[in-house]
Amino acid sequence: MSRQRNNPHRLYRNRDDAMLAGVCSGLAEYFGFNRRGVRLVVVISALFFLPFVVLSYLVLAIILPARPQGEPMSDEQADFWRDVSNRPSDVFSNVRHRFRDLDRRLQRMEAVVTSREFEIDRELHRESRRGHSA
Repeated sequence: MSRQRNNPHRLYRNRDDAMLAGVCSGLAEYFGFNRRGVRLVVVISALFFLPFVVLSYLVLAIILPARPQGEPMSDEQADFWRDVSNRPSDVFSNVRHRFRDLDRRLQRMEAVVTSREFEIDRELHRESRRGHSA
């Protein structure tokens, strides 16, 4: 029985935009960084910490699965899932804030529609229509 994850945002090697094994491209995609920038940081880091960087790159190339082929996510979807993965409390706090705002707006609309002035205006508007059509 395979269980599909709800959050499609995972760390993969990106073989489609790879220079070697796709590790830098996958890291850039996962964290939302520029691919060239990540590659530049890795190269500069390799100048100072060659054994550590090479070993880390090889381990990640072996451990990380290749990104599955399929329909790619839009930038908006990728940003949303990245935020859910990295800061779930912020995302859900934002959703909660938006629902509160919508609830306040709905309450104001209900107050206007159920007010006595709304009924009077609606009846006067009906009367003015009848007067024009007669």
